[in-house]
Amino acid sequence: MQARHSLVLASFFALFIAYLDRVNISVAAIAMQETLGWSETEKGFVLSSFFIGYMAAQILGGVLADKYGGKRVLIWSMVAWSIFTILTPIAASASFFALILIRIGLGLGEAPLSPAVLSLFGRWIPENERSRAVAIYSSAAIAGTIAALLVTGFTVARFGWQSVFYVFGAAGLIYALWLNRTIHESPDLHPNVSSSERALLAGSVISEDRAPIPWKTIWSLPAIWALLVTFFCTSWSLYVFMSWMPSYFTSVHGLDIGSAGIYTMAPWAAMFVMMNVAGWIADGLISRRWNITTVRKMMQTIGLLGSAAFLLVTRFVTTPEMALLSLCGALGLLAFAYSGSAPNVLDIAPRFGGVVFGVMNTLGTLPGIIGVATAGWLVDTTGSYDSVLLLAASVSVFGAVVYIVFGSAKQLIE
Repeated sequence: MQARHSLVLASFFALFIAYLDRVNISVAAIAMQETLGWSETEKGFVLSSFFIGYMAAQILGGVLADKYGGKRVLIWSMVAWSIFTILTPIAASASFFALILIRIGLGLGEAPLSPAVLSLFGRWIPENERSRAVAIYSSAAIAGTIAALLVTGFTVARFGWQSVFYVFGAAGLIYALWLNRTIHESPDLHPNVSSSERALLAGSVISEDRAPIPWKTIWSLPAIWALLVTFFCTSWSLYVFMSWMPSYFTSVHGLDIGSAGIYTMAPWAAMFVMMNVAGWIADGLISRRWNITTVRKMMQTIGLLGSAAFLLVTRFVTTPEMALLSLCGALGLLAFAYSGSAPNVLDIAPRFGGVVFGVMNTLGTLPGIIGVATAGWLVDTTGSYDSVLLLAASVSVFGAVVYIVFGSAKQLIE
């Protein structure tokens, strides 16, 4: 296996573990709510508090990665969030406020991961492989979500909700130790890169030179603002359903906690498959000399408008099987948007991929705070998920329109 492919695979499993630690509470919270007596609104605060910390450290993570190296930031990020995962049951037993603080800490720990990985990809991945590399990496979020839903439901039922946090947190610490010995900051620092791969990467990726971050240019480009808005809109549906889909199947369709976890897995499985399909399609079109901006806009349009259509269909389904199919369509098509947005960071600013991704993911994290909490409030207020689905569809349509009008894949920052 080529060294750059090993890096992509290693990054995949880092994000996989991050999502195990992030998503497990969406299932465990059902049991925690019964034990600790939370209302739906309080559960919404617990689920959304992670994103406060996650948003706060995105730009900092990108700055540190581009300045000091993605590998170092990635390793310390993983160690930090794994420790906070292990501390979660202890905090929950202490007080509601302590649990909120630990969840914020977990978000702070995970925040630098993706900016660090994008910074590494800028130094390792050629232009015509970026859609696939980012798609493979990003699909780890879906794989981790599926695994968390599957394992958490079983583990909670068998060993209690506390156990999942101890097991997943320990796995993260062990993997961080292995990762530290496996990945390297750049091809020049890797002892086992073949001469052919070294020659390929020397002419197609950015150098190790650390240039000053052009903040004024970053904040002034309409293409970057379009990327920020559309990623916010993509993340709205993603985070709302990541946090609330198990509860949706439980309360709307009457499934028990184990069945809710199983039903919730299928839409994420559809998203996992389609995210990688979309990455291959995007890179295939670029290799055939399609205009890169056209490819990115096509991916965003399919992802956001297609997802919105299926979310509207979900409002009218009456059985768990019908809900399963419509949500598979919603998340399966939403996956296309990630071959539009994430590699677009490296199109626009390959040298500053970590920083720009940090900026993008900062705004993209807001739905994890306001969207997840709003969903809980809407369910408490209206007694149904209808308004949650309608709002998510409307946000997706808005994001598609903004990117179609203002998006670009030209290199705008040297």
